[in-house]
Amino acid sequence: MQFLWKWVDELVGKGLELTVLLKLMFYASITLTSMAFPLAVLLASLMTFGNMGERYEIVALKSAGVSVQKMMAPLAILSIVIAAIAFEFSNEVIPKATVKLRMLLFDIQEQKPALNIEEGVFYTGFDNYAIRVGKKMPDGETVKDVMIYDHSRRMGNTSVTYAKRGTMRVTPDKQYLVFTLYDGSFWDESPFARGGNGGRYPLTRATFDKQYKRFDMSAFSLGETDENFYEGHSTALSISELNERIDTLKKELTKLAHGASDVFFGNLYYFNIFIKNDSTRFDTMTRAQRCDLADVPEDQAFKIFSYADNASRSFIYSVRFSYQDMEFRNRYLWSFQIEFFRKFTLSLACVLFFFIGAPLGSIIRKGGIGIPLVVTVVFFTLYFALSITGEKIAKSSVWPVWFGMGLSSFILLPICIFLTRHATTDSAVLSPDTYAKIVENIKKFKLFGRKKRHEDTATLS
Repeated sequence: MQFLWKWVDELVGKGLELTVLLKLMFYASITLTSMAFPLAVLLASLMTFGNMGERYEIVALKSAGVSVQKMMAPLAILSIVIAAIAFEFSNEVIPKATVKLRMLLFDIQEQKPALNIEEGVFYTGFDNYAIRVGKKMPDGETVKDVMIYDHSRRMGNTSVTYAKRGTMRVTPDKQYLVFTLYDGSFWDESPFARGGNGGRYPLTRATFDKQYKRFDMSAFSLGETDENFYEGHSTALSISELNERIDTLKKELTKLAHGASDVFFGNLYYFNIFIKNDSTRFDTMTRAQRCDLADVPEDQAFKIFSYADNASRSFIYSVRFSYQDMEFRNRYLWSFQIEFFRKFTLSLACVLFFFIGAPLGSIIRKGGIGIPLVVTVVFFTLYFALSITGEKIAKSSVWPVWFGMGLSSFILLPICIFLTRHATTDSAVLSPDTYAKIVENIKKFKLFGRKKRHEDTATLS
């Protein structure tokens, strides 16, 4: 639903075929499976152990000597298998589906809205033309009172064709729209309109009995973008390809940093050479004397100051450019590193969510779909918010990328350990019955206090 709401403006009004929409939804669904795997594991484990607890099957298994660890062991292995499948899926299938999805979305964005010429409205769907049809007959082809403005010269409404009647038909290959116009006129008020003798005239006018106007409709059809257009995007690469890109970018950043330092020391070196060539006393001067140019001839001092000014400006520009280049490449590097760690964190989430759902289900002891679904939404929302926060941290230079992408896992891991420990040791900390008894005791205490106050009041009276 989020995907549809995001792209609905690009889909509506373009006359897309059902097969195109189905392909778009299919590729979008594949890209969302990486988030669906952990969500499904959490909901399934909650429902499974919640149903077992509600039917007292967990109590029966415990009385038979089967511990909670043994109950969870086979499903824990299954969750690890699902995590491995999710990793392989995100490493091999999702990148290819992402490329297909981006290609299809780009083609849809480039496609113009479906041809729809209405009565009395200027239609500007064709480049450099504005078409107005006064009346459309029921057959959909015969038109009357046709006006066509030609804006190809980029000079406004200076060239116009008008016809009392005509027909409009799309060619069989759907590449062109052909207007056949009858009993019309043509005006051209362009200042570049020339007469037969080469002179300039303010108005050119002509009449015709029949005229053809052809408009290209290739922009209305869905094109096919080359797959190589998106092959370098971070979301379209596997683990091995991401590793290769990351190593390449790190080498480029190191080379760029060395290049910036070479520029700095190179400027110092050439400045010293310049002074040596233009000042004969340079070698005999002390360091303090070299900073004092009072005794240097005026023409020599002017050259030195001019060169120093130019060299410093050049150095500042080069450092600023190098900094911006390194910042851009760093952000590019972070995008690849984020996708690299994302493939591991989403797979790890499948295991973590099992060790949240299974213990919590055995503690809550509520099956069905209601309560497990509510708990699933709460934990998954927490995980989603932590993932977004961690990704923002990873995109900054404050913390390492691995820390930002692993933030959600670092926070969920203690929760998993806490819930699993209390579920396997039959702790009453999270038992609903414990809190129900506490509430009941509070109510009894309040009722007892009220009763005692009434008795004291009666005694005093």
